[in-house]
Amino acid sequence: MTRTALRICPLCEATCGLVLTIDQERVTHARGDRDDVFSAGFVCPKGASFGALDADPDRLTRPLVRKDGRLAEASWAEAFAAVAAGIGAITAEHGGEAVGVVLGNPNVHTMAGGLYPAQLVGALRTRSVFTASTLDQMPKHVSCGFLFGDPNAIPVPDLDRTDHLVLIGANPLVSNGSLATAADFPGKLKALRRRGGRLTVVDPNRTRTAEAADRHVAPRPGTDAALLFAMVQVLFAEGLADPGDIAPHLSGVAEVRALAEDFTPEAVAAYCDVPAEDIRTLARELAAAERAAVYGRLGSTAVEFGTLASWLVDVLNALTGNLDRPGGAMFPLSATARAPRPPRPGKGFTTGRWRSRVSGHPEVKGELPAAALAEEIDTPGEGRLRALVVVAANPVLSAPDGLRTDRALAGLDFMVSVDPYLNETSRHAHVVLPPPPPARSAHYDFAFSTLAVRNTVRYSPPAVPLAAGSPDEPEILARLILAVLGQGGPDADPALVDDQAVARRLGSETADPHSPVHGGDAADLAARLGGRTGYERRLDMMLRLGPYGDGFGARPEGLTLAGLLDRPHGIDLGPLEPRLPAVLRTASGTVELAAPALAADVPRLLAAVAEGGDRRSLVLIGRRHLRSNNSWMHNVPVLTGGSNRCTLQMHPEDAARLGLADGAQARIKGDGGEITAPVEIAGTLRRGVVSLPHGWGHDRSGTRLSAASREPGANVNQLLDGSRLDPLSGTAVLNGFPIQVEPAG
Repeated sequence: MTRTALRICPLCEATCGLVLTIDQERVTHARGDRDDVFSAGFVCPKGASFGALDADPDRLTRPLVRKDGRLAEASWAEAFAAVAAGIGAITAEHGGEAVGVVLGNPNVHTMAGGLYPAQLVGALRTRSVFTASTLDQMPKHVSCGFLFGDPNAIPVPDLDRTDHLVLIGANPLVSNGSLATAADFPGKLKALRRRGGRLTVVDPNRTRTAEAADRHVAPRPGTDAALLFAMVQVLFAEGLADPGDIAPHLSGVAEVRALAEDFTPEAVAAYCDVPAEDIRTLARELAAAERAAVYGRLGSTAVEFGTLASWLVDVLNALTGNLDRPGGAMFPLSATARAPRPPRPGKGFTTGRWRSRVSGHPEVKGELPAAALAEEIDTPGEGRLRALVVVAANPVLSAPDGLRTDRALAGLDFMVSVDPYLNETSRHAHVVLPPPPPARSAHYDFAFSTLAVRNTVRYSPPAVPLAAGSPDEPEILARLILAVLGQGGPDADPALVDDQAVARRLGSETADPHSPVHGGDAADLAARLGGRTGYERRLDMMLRLGPYGDGFGARPEGLTLAGLLDRPHGIDLGPLEPRLPAVLRTASGTVELAAPALAADVPRLLAAVAEGGDRRSLVLIGRRHLRSNNSWMHNVPVLTGGSNRCTLQMHPEDAARLGLADGAQARIKGDGGEITAPVEIAGTLRRGVVSLPHGWGHDRSGTRLSAASREPGANVNQLLDGSRLDPLSGTAVLNGFPIQVEPAG
């Protein structure tokens, strides 16, 4: 019998609502949900292929346990017993610090990934945590941490009301947006143009988004921080800086002005390869717009000066009066955030509370650089990593120097991987715990609701029942936590993990005089929670304690899980609203524009500008594909082919100079090794720049990725050895690094 079910798409940050057609518990079709309060029917090729990904025959359906050197199917009880024995032996002899945790990008696309990893890290008592953040957005967390005192207080462009949008290193017509959750980003850019607004794109590649822009500026890759600093200098020099209503909440304006003095447009023009007058025009147009927003993404973060560039994006928003006002850059208010408290100074933000064992990299936001993972495993000595818990991560392809990571993983004493595939990383595991397909999983976007360009709340219960005897992903992670704690026997109750989280949160809330449940009884409040599962009870608690919640009866019309379930297309909570000073947690209680750690890195940028950069080498940048998301969608045939190919794009003049024709094989050399890839002539790139996409290299034995292995592509990160990092954030330099290209063979 055919039926339909609603589901929020988990395949990128746009979080579009889907209508699934289900026949005999199999998803046969997916289309956009026209009644979804956030996406209003928009869907991209990834969402439309939901059924193909859900039913991928290569997905694992039972756990794998290594026996006599080979992975073989096992029962869930046997798998968790193996985890308890393997992790237990390591921690008993070497302590929890000998176990590392690696969290991949898909974690932020699942409910389980939003709820359980912190408890897992706490159970292990380890400081060796590595995530995809230091391969992507960590510079933005760090800059916002210093600016606002909270690394998760990230302002996003108010797309529906802005008059002038400046995009730095972003291609949302292909990526669907990132660190700015916006279903139908293309439609929002068209609406901007229809209402007379302007779109400016700063990108070394004339991307699809740049093609749609009113102005496209193509600097040398990795020079965005200098270009933005020059815009700041122009604002001050020409008397265009006007913070407007947020001026009382700013500190450090004079210090920023002093820091910017040496970054005149003439001083940076040669380094950025952008005419000085073009830089002045960018600054003047930004200042002249009634409502404007500057937004930077991966092209400006995964670079040598990623944190400075991320900082200067919001310095520009602040100096032009566009921070925290409609049409500018604003702070979303998620339904599962804490209910607002009175504004007050906080502890501020700091890094380097501990350092990595081998290279001494400072901790950032509780993490160590992903680029340091391999050396923490394969470097002998006290404290080396002997075991890993890897959740939805594939560092062999996503982190620098995959060959070294590959060898390091093979030398671990024990590894458990939570992953639906036997991929380049999980093939090294001693235990693989596969979560169910997305149609059989509930969905709530904990992370992306904090980055959404409009406040909404939506929840999707599982569209298809779990197979008999199969746990859902929350239960898998809960039982993994119990196994780590030595409580993972066959009769272990995963509800204990959820009960512990509920008790801890309610205990904190009842003791907080500013909480809606202050003075209440935590056990009584826990007994009143709704939901059929532990994760639903936790969601109900977070909604009820949130800014729109019922406060456990204090606000009868407020939000609860039961009320949300009655609104399957979601609830529109309205446009973004000004939130300063409530979001601030800096020690001064102000937006600290010139935090000492940021100011201390400015001389390094000034020195790079003075040196002028390496003009002899080609410079490599990445690129996005609309039908892909890193390495985890290359096994779906409907999403491969066409433009979704692993090719080395080159400007025709560069190709001719090197004797390379379209389709010819090129050898690419970098710090970490060399790879080969077919050439694709692309006049959209500026001269001296080549582009290769991220997440390919599916050519290793021992995987079960039949479609991906037929078109494996090349792993661009093998060109890196992990030594190139943004020092403030520990983020790997994945864009704007020098390489050499020559004909292969």
